[in-house]
Amino acid sequence: MKTTKLPAQPKVGMVSLGCPKALVDSERILTKLRADGYGLSADYEGADVVLVNTCGFLDSAKEESLEAIGEAIAENGRVIVTGCMGNEADAIRARFPEVLAISGPHQYDAVVTAVHEAAPPVPHAFVDLVPEAGLKLTPKHYSYLKISEGCNHRCAFCIIPSIRGDLVSRRPDAILREAEKLIEAGTRELLVISQDTSAYGVDIRHEPRPWKGQDVRAHMTDLARELGKLGAWVRLHYVYPYPHVNEVIPLMAEGLVLPYLDIPFQHAAPSVLKAMKRPANEAKVLERIRNWREIAPDITIRSSFVVGFPGETEADFQYLLDWLDEAQLDRVGAFRFEPVEGAAANALPNPVPEEVKEERYARLMERTAAISAAKLAAKIDREMDVIIDIVDENGGANARSKADAPDIDGHVFLRDAGHLAPGDIVPVLIEDADDHDLYGVPLPQ
Repeated sequence: MKTTKLPAQPKVGMVSLGCPKALVDSERILTKLRADGYGLSADYEGADVVLVNTCGFLDSAKEESLEAIGEAIAENGRVIVTGCMGNEADAIRARFPEVLAISGPHQYDAVVTAVHEAAPPVPHAFVDLVPEAGLKLTPKHYSYLKISEGCNHRCAFCIIPSIRGDLVSRRPDAILREAEKLIEAGTRELLVISQDTSAYGVDIRHEPRPWKGQDVRAHMTDLARELGKLGAWVRLHYVYPYPHVNEVIPLMAEGLVLPYLDIPFQHAAPSVLKAMKRPANEAKVLERIRNWREIAPDITIRSSFVVGFPGETEADFQYLLDWLDEAQLDRVGAFRFEPVEGAAANALPNPVPEEVKEERYARLMERTAAISAAKLAAKIDREMDVIIDIVDENGGANARSKADAPDIDGHVFLRDAGHLAPGDIVPVLIEDADDHDLYGVPLPQ
């Protein structure tokens, strides 16, 4: 019997740096390349060409990107660079003139074209295939769902708009179709991401699109409601506290959307917020948080804060600590202010000394860890649903509750969980807690 011999296809390696939005870009690039017949390589040695998706948000991130490029060149030699730092092509070429091609963020066609030139594909009907949901760099059971690109804000410390441009929203029907495909392929949790999720649809005047016999507006509330009907956990990230965020809280109380909000407050002191060019309505925010908790008592609020911003006084920092005591946020991350080339904040007077930044950072993390520990201790002896991420050979499992986003929040560590599998959503009894994590056991089903 005559058999068909498949041609050897070129393989692509990928190094993906930065935020979840960049990870989605990497997935889209790999999906297109896989559709063109390329194979994927998990190491440098097996790759015909290596893609490095860079981050350019902070100078430290840029240096990490340059180190990754250098490692890829040393280990493989055939390297294509894309992502946020791709806008600084001259700096990359000055250090690594042998780089094959450089493109900026979400320039998918340019990346694919560069790969085609560096390692031409071998067309064949048997290999030009791709899973319906695309290629993923995350586990099968959760997926990032990007709803827009860019941002209309001009925060003094941020250069993202200069890298990724102004807000460009996707059509709601296209987002919902992508979500359906992901769920059909095994996704149990959708993580909605953008630079500013609350602003979704502003640029297209919240234009409605037909979806399953009804019109759905390009608006965060409408989109969240429809995503919640698809049967997966829906987690909202990067939500600015615009007034219409209040409309999403009832969806959380109904169980359509996870009771979780990721809001980048950045600071609380009015003078610092003004210098950052961010809204200075911290008192109103506290009132809104109280109202949200009345509607959805189990809501988890996570945020990030910048310490040591130029001009931040000890009184400003103490104001932030007092605000955190009152806000009682569930999850908090912090960053020491770092000047980024091109950011307006670099020109501000009264920079904070590095040793003061470190001292304030340590104090903030100590304060928020104590708040977290108290909140988690209150969950001991409670039952809750968790999603399983990893099951080990000893019968333990690493899981997350509805209060925990992957990679940035805590975990629920389980015993006697060897019968479970990644992606399972199961009820558990919480037995113990520490500053950031919970410990429990699966309940009989």
